[in-house]
Amino acid sequence: MLNEERRRLIVEMVKHEGRVLVGGLAKHFHTSQVTIRKDLDILQAQGQIHRSHGGALPAQTSVLEDPTLREKEKLYRKEKLQIAAAAAHMVKEGQVVILDSGTTTTAIARALREFESLTVITNAVNIAAELSGSSLEVILTGGSLRKNSFSLVGPIAEETLRRLNADILFLGVDGFDLHYGLSTPNLLESKVNRAMMDVARITVAVCDSSKFGRRSLSSIAPVSEIQHLISDRAIPKHYLAALKKAGLQITLV
Repeated sequence: MLNEERRRLIVEMVKHEGRVLVGGLAKHFHTSQVTIRKDLDILQAQGQIHRSHGGALPAQTSVLEDPTLREKEKLYRKEKLQIAAAAAHMVKEGQVVILDSGTTTTAIARALREFESLTVITNAVNIAAELSGSSLEVILTGGSLRKNSFSLVGPIAEETLRRLNADILFLGVDGFDLHYGLSTPNLLESKVNRAMMDVARITVAVCDSSKFGRRSLSSIAPVSEIQHLISDRAIPKHYLAALKKAGLQITLV
């Protein structure tokens, strides 16, 4: 196989799978890890991928990019299911749980259907629909609908949240940066997320490892304002060390 053909296939695999590892690529293409690392370095220089620890991720996107829920559902499915299972283990019967919009929190909603006595507050229309056939009590915030994310935003959503209290918030984010903090592409969404944090006793950030080192348009909160993080084991080592040093509780799946 020509080098150019192998690199083209690597780019396609990254786009399709969301993340690839050097070892897996070496086995797939029957070549050495040294060759694969060189391929990845070249592809990153061309802007076609983003190098990560031990592999590669899709190319960095613009801070303005706001993909639809259906587009995001195709990425990191396995990791999201594992994160959802870990999140559900943190919940106890009788609690009040807030879920913001997103594919990871949608997976958490499905995991929570096994509970018998929970109150779930959400600004996501699709999450409310997921839970409509369960025994859980669901409170929908109201507000203006964002079609990309099926979320409700604006003053009505914020006012509803500020009249409530919750035990735990599971917060999905589009960007997780040590200095910039947690972020999302939409300003109105970030304000609703901030209101959720204000009324929850514990905030748990839930995101796959591709979100680390990324910054979206609108800041939600600094990292110091969350209490727990659930992510997958491909999180960059320097992030893991810094977050542990800061005292953040971390669950890796």
